[in-house]
Amino acid sequence: MIRRTKIICTIGPATRDPETFRRLVDAGMDAVRVNFSHSSHEDARRAIELAREVAQDVGRPIAVLADLQGPKIRVGELPEPVAIEKGTEYAFEALHDADAGTTDGAIPITYPDLASALEPGDRLMFDDGRIAFGVEKVEGSRVTARARTHGVLLSRKGLNLPGKALQVPSLTEKDRADLAFALEHGVDYIALSFVRRAADLAELRDLVDDSTLIIAKIEKEQAVRNLVEIVSLADGVMVARGDLGVELDFEEVPIVQKRVLRLSQESVSIGITATQMLESMTSSSRPTRAEVSDVANALLDGTDAVMLSGETAVGEYPVEAVEAMDRVARRIEGEAGFLEDPSDMGPPLVRTGVHRTVPGAIAGAAVEATQRLGAPFLITLTTGGYTARLVAAQRPGVPILAVTDNPRTYRQLALAWGVVPILHDEPIGYESMLARARTYAFEHGLAEPGRECVVTAGMPFHEPGTTNYMRVEKL
Repeated sequence: MIRRTKIICTIGPATRDPETFRRLVDAGMDAVRVNFSHSSHEDARRAIELAREVAQDVGRPIAVLADLQGPKIRVGELPEPVAIEKGTEYAFEALHDADAGTTDGAIPITYPDLASALEPGDRLMFDDGRIAFGVEKVEGSRVTARARTHGVLLSRKGLNLPGKALQVPSLTEKDRADLAFALEHGVDYIALSFVRRAADLAELRDLVDDSTLIIAKIEKEQAVRNLVEIVSLADGVMVARGDLGVELDFEEVPIVQKRVLRLSQESVSIGITATQMLESMTSSSRPTRAEVSDVANALLDGTDAVMLSGETAVGEYPVEAVEAMDRVARRIEGEAGFLEDPSDMGPPLVRTGVHRTVPGAIAGAAVEATQRLGAPFLITLTTGGYTARLVAAQRPGVPILAVTDNPRTYRQLALAWGVVPILHDEPIGYESMLARARTYAFEHGLAEPGRECVVTAGMPFHEPGTTNYMRVEKL
């Protein structure tokens, strides 16, 4: 059975060596995430090179997603970890210069406007909410806050200020340098962290070419309020549940996850569910039952992809984590009736947005025809990938063989739900691309000669977004 949900792995110290990387691919990794919050350019370069080398060896695409750090507020460099005692007051001070220290032992914070943004009663949440403080007073540049939890505060740990609309740029100088590096090395996706409004995406869009796909990370309360506009401009959305669970009340996160994934299908953008999916497997060879249910429910919500973070970046069992994700996905996808009515979107006739356009109607008709004919798969002929993603958003019950002559599209479609990318390295044309799909199907045992299948495409081929053609062919 071809697994339809895709798996993204964050590459880090635990998985940068070639042998472990290859084992991740063998276990089912479809895309690598380069996290610029923790990766140097040399680390990133090696991860990208490994992805390209191994993809060539195994004969299938591996997408590369570059995740920009964004305007993340963090603890500055500490001489040593700070033991936090519940009920004790601590002082915090903004770092205006990376080389400058703080006064009287205050804990340094990388946000210059820290004091002006806070007032008594506000919350400071460190390390994904594991360590919490309540602000007692603000004097000049110094913030005094009382600890509400025990813990150990380390250098570079993230800080959230729930409910605060901070005046920070969507792209920092570091992000711009990392973006230039990522584009120079031909990454397939750029993920923008801490998106708050559609304008943040528009700023990034102006800096990349049309073939680079943008993922909006939903992890701020402001992003949830502006979700429809953000999703409409993004090529994909990531439910980044770590920061989101700190910005919002934790019981709100599952509802937001379902809403984001539903909107991603309606807008034909790639939906990714991320953060702490198999967190226990950073130090355990088996997931917890709750984690298995979490992964399963993301699939039932209609996610295109699930992502591993620390589990594969620094975990002790990175390969086992991918294997566990693969097992859960295959079991859920093998259940009768899986996603017959994806994400509670309702029957196709009441869907909104692109699903009610001509391309959406063609894609829907192709899926319906495939089902009625009992075809073993559906073929899409695509240059930029839109036709394949549009068909994938309909969640057909069979694999989507996507034939493209564009190497970048070939890699990008590694993240599209249910899509099997096929690279066509000859001059494009309907008959030659169909022949490529037919050969692939026979070589991989997906069908026997004489079976009928449905083909859909956008013509002319090099005009993106023109899905306008459907035909039934005999293999």
